[in-house]
Amino acid sequence: MTATQHDSDSWSSGSAYDRFMGRWSSLVGREFLAWLAAPPDQVWLDVGCGTGTLTRLILETSRALRIVAIDSSDDLVVFAEETTANPLARFQVGLAQSLDLETDSVDVAVSGLALNFVPQPERAVSEMLRVVRPGGIVGLYLWDYADGMEMLRYFWDAAVALDSKATAYDEGARFPLCRPQPLVSLVETAGLKQAVLAPIEVATRFQSFDDYWTPLLGAVGPAPSHTMSLSENDRQRLADELRQTLPRQADGSISLKARSWAVKGIA
Repeated sequence: MTATQHDSDSWSSGSAYDRFMGRWSSLVGREFLAWLAAPPDQVWLDVGCGTGTLTRLILETSRALRIVAIDSSDDLVVFAEETTANPLARFQVGLAQSLDLETDSVDVAVSGLALNFVPQPERAVSEMLRVVRPGGIVGLYLWDYADGMEMLRYFWDAAVALDSKATAYDEGARFPLCRPQPLVSLVETAGLKQAVLAPIEVATRFQSFDDYWTPLLGAVGPAPSHTMSLSENDRQRLADELRQTLPRQADGSISLKARSWAVKGIA
């Protein structure tokens, strides 16, 4: 199973990504770690660490001995280093499908909201299992783009309604891995034992339409990149379509849900 790559899968600005997704990544990451329930005093690996959100949550909540955090984006690794002032964390540029770590060298390996963007995700999971000691914990989670990540589902439904070509960039269509059965099949085929699947859902509340729309102008990730690829007129048409379709409260706020699918097991 290979992730479908697009030029829109560009992650060149940590600050823009955090404005777009960081507040929601932090909420779901905290819930994931509570569900993972890893014991204290462990050596951790964070695969696809991005801006460092999950790494910082591990440091905050899990009493880690140390953490190695890896991402393929030089820019995001630099951003994560600059925003994580903790000597227990070591950030490095690397590929999830060929980890530069010794076999059986960590106790817990996790990956948050990243594996669907990795070429050959089955190799990435195999690598996570390789570097975790026998009996250690492996856990990962992905947004439910097809149904449960409502802020993006509304966006892509509106974008496709205006231009059917937008379907090619819609994560819900591109990433079947982000659904329960394909995700469980992937990790079990890689050798994860006692695999357990669970939905993790958090609320995403936007104070206003501008609070929803402005982060989509950051050109980082598929949805913002699609928005900024449009002409000014088409971008305005998309904004108008979203104004009509997003559920608004009496005070102008927008309340949505964000669901991810999480899986954990034993190496």
